[in-house]
Amino acid sequence: MGKGGATFTSFRDLEAWREAMVLTVRIYELSESLPPSERFGLTAQVRRAAVSIPSHLAEGHARGATRDFVRFIGMARGSLAEVETQVDLAGRLGYVDDDDVAAAMARCDKLGRILRGLRKSLERKLAVR
Repeated sequence: MGKGGATFTSFRDLEAWREAMVLTVRIYELSESLPPSERFGLTAQVRRAAVSIPSHLAEGHARGATRDFVRFIGMARGSLAEVETQVDLAGRLGYVDDDDVAAAMARCDKLGRILRGLRKSLERKLAVR
């Protein structure tokens, strides 16, 4: 990353990206249990939101500027909130059992903590400039 940026050589080095990929795979697996009538609705939406999390992290890192990366982390956090909302909805509609909802939410919580920490770390670097 450029001046004032993270010391990671690849977005694949980011714990946040790796955790986001694990969550995305889990969301794909979980969404398999959604009814066929939701294929173009909730299934597609939760998958798009999940995929956008690691995608935003990869793009933000690749831009090479800390300020851009912080902005993309914010977008990843927004997508994470979408995933949480959609998983909660799937559970409330009875499409996904409570244990699977709880497991997905625990993964979301973990990723949320990692993203907050990464963002704070980068914001501190920006404040030092």
